[in-house]
Amino acid sequence: MVKYFKGEPAQFIIKYHGKKIKKAGRGISFFYAGYKTNIVAIPSQTKDSHFIFNEVTNNYQAISLQGHYTYKIRDPKKMASLLDYSIDPISKTYKTTDPEKLELRITNVVQMATRSEIEKLDLEDALKISMTLADTVVGKVRDVPVMDEMGIELLGVTFNSIKPTPEISKALEAEFREKLQKKADEAIYARRAAAVEQERAIKENELNNQIALEEKRKTLIELEGNNLVQDAEFKSKAEELQLAPYKVLSAKQLLALAMKDMANNAGRIGNLTITSEILAQLLKED
Repeated sequence: MVKYFKGEPAQFIIKYHGKKIKKAGRGISFFYAGYKTNIVAIPSQTKDSHFIFNEVTNNYQAISLQGHYTYKIRDPKKMASLLDYSIDPISKTYKTTDPEKLELRITNVVQMATRSEIEKLDLEDALKISMTLADTVVGKVRDVPVMDEMGIELLGVTFNSIKPTPEISKALEAEFREKLQKKADEAIYARRAAAVEQERAIKENELNNQIALEEKRKTLIELEGNNLVQDAEFKSKAEELQLAPYKVLSAKQLLALAMKDMANNAGRIGNLTITSEILAQLLKED
């Protein structure tokens, strides 16, 4: 009995007649004889597969790696020769569990590549290399011969998280908190030291200013003293010069000059008493 089969656009369909390929292509349709034809449907779109790996670092610390990889069946005919992707043409379900084995095989290859890198690293380094680890694993997996034999192309690997065991995680958190506390203490100490240094600088500046002011004050006092001394000296010399002419005069002459000055300033004198002793002194012969 002749039947009609219509393939899905996202599948690569292979029509076998016995063991020979009669027709192959993506999403093809054809008539077939049910008792002689075997139809294989291989996914042609990219697929994602999630994983959780438990590995050990080179310093014997257990870590858990969670992520996913993306792959594509690049050569459907190679895949059809290794795993049975035969489907029931009516229900379009797989006849065997072989398709389920593909991701397990890819996962094993990805895990081995991941393990080979993790074993080279200590715990702290392993927790920080998710991006570089992903690139390295992709390169290693692509070089594995079995991937080419299956016609598989690994498009990418992503590690969403890399975590240690809960016990180690708590220890690392405690250590990290201690480091943060230490940094905080150092920052506080640095601020205090800076404040002390700033206060010292301010006091030193104030002291320098005070010293400078005192020196200026000392200079000013010395200058004022010198000026007073010079002024006194000038006045003394002036008086000395003024009195120099009188040194050659006798007492009677000096008294006469004094009487003359008083007479010239009689308008300014209210009362003047001249005793007999003064007159006698004026009239006395030398």
